[in-house]
Amino acid sequence: MPGRRAIEVRLQPGAAGDAAAPKWRMSLLENTFAGFLQGAGADAAARAVFAEGSLFSPFLFGKFFDPADAFPLWEFDPEVLLAALRRGAARTTVDWAETDAEYYLRADIPGGRRCDVEVSGDAMKVIDISGLWRAPPADGWDWRAGRWWEHGFVRRVELPEDAEWRKVEAYFDDGDGSLEIKVPKTGGVAHQATA
Repeated sequence: MPGRRAIEVRLQPGAAGDAAAPKWRMSLLENTFAGFLQGAGADAAARAVFAEGSLFSPFLFGKFFDPADAFPLWEFDPEVLLAALRRGAARTTVDWAETDAEYYLRADIPGGRRCDVEVSGDAMKVIDISGLWRAPPADGWDWRAGRWWEHGFVRRVELPEDAEWRKVEAYFDDGDGSLEIKVPKTGGVAHQATA
């Protein structure tokens, strides 16, 4: 029986002088993305993952922007941010909240896809949430370094200043295909979740 499982959160320092190739080299342009979704390359899973209201949709906040560009979700009031989605015909599959002790993000991952969570970037201030629905090419090429939207999905979220990045927790529920990320606050009072 499927259940909730912890996801290993990888810590990947990404100093400006790092010799490693950038993971998100290929930008996602609106016309390229539209062409991908209308073409033969996008199956039902791809359309569901990138659907309006999904965490991975380039239109999550009403206008197009590249999911591989980090944005500070935490600086927005969730009611204002997602009000347009809740009022319209679309349904958001993203919830986020803030308590005295932590930030909490929950997102549906259509099709119960495998998900990776990574904390990286300068000063460890970015969470990379990514997943793969097609096998990587046999040559070992990193799918995230090219036309990543044809192979998987990504969303980069900038952490708030008071985030305790060393203690980020991530969980995936195989039953309903949802991802949960908890980011404790520095100096926040830790609390136990009740089942």
